[in-house]
Amino acid sequence: MPPADWNGLTEDLQLLLSREALRRAAETLAEHAEILAKEMEAGALLDRGGPDALRLFAAVVRTTNRDAFGEVGHA
Repeated sequence: MPPADWNGLTEDLQLLLSREALRRAAETLAEHAEILAKEMEAGALLDRGGPDALRLFAAVVRTTNRDAFGEVGHA
């Protein structure tokens, strides 16, 4: 029978799910930064020096996420 709520999960499973959620959130931020950079380059959005800065931000988010949390299942 599956747990009824978050508190019913083991601490290890809670940690695993939390790390995966953070990893996905970081990847979403990085993907959005990449999309914004492309839109600026295409002229769809006003470029205020953003494409390179957004790509740098995306790289920092991905690198920080990878260093801080590692890959799921590789503790």
